[in-house]
Amino acid sequence: MDDDAMMMSNQDRLIYMANQIARNLSAASHGMAVEAVADHIASFWAPRMRAQIFALQAEGRANLTPVADAAITLLRNRDAGLAARPVGAIGQPEQQ
Repeated sequence: MDDDAMMMSNQDRLIYMANQIARNLSAASHGMAVEAVADHIASFWAPRMRAQIFALQAEGRANLTPVADAAITLLRNRDAGLAARPVGAIGQPEQQ
């Protein structure tokens, strides 16, 4: 096998890392593992990395474990919720 075949693409590496995090945190219940994986990725992955895995998942090209897939969905929804809030808003959106 040549060196190119042994190298992972950046996209493959992101998927591998998300699945590895999910495997390491899967000792808890499914819901707790999903939260823990989402929190880990939010804390340690750069926004560009998160955007790439979101795009791969949306395109159906991310071969994620069920825990990793649910965590990416949760994180994407969290990020979308934060983007929808007014600048400077903390906590829940204001009631009208």
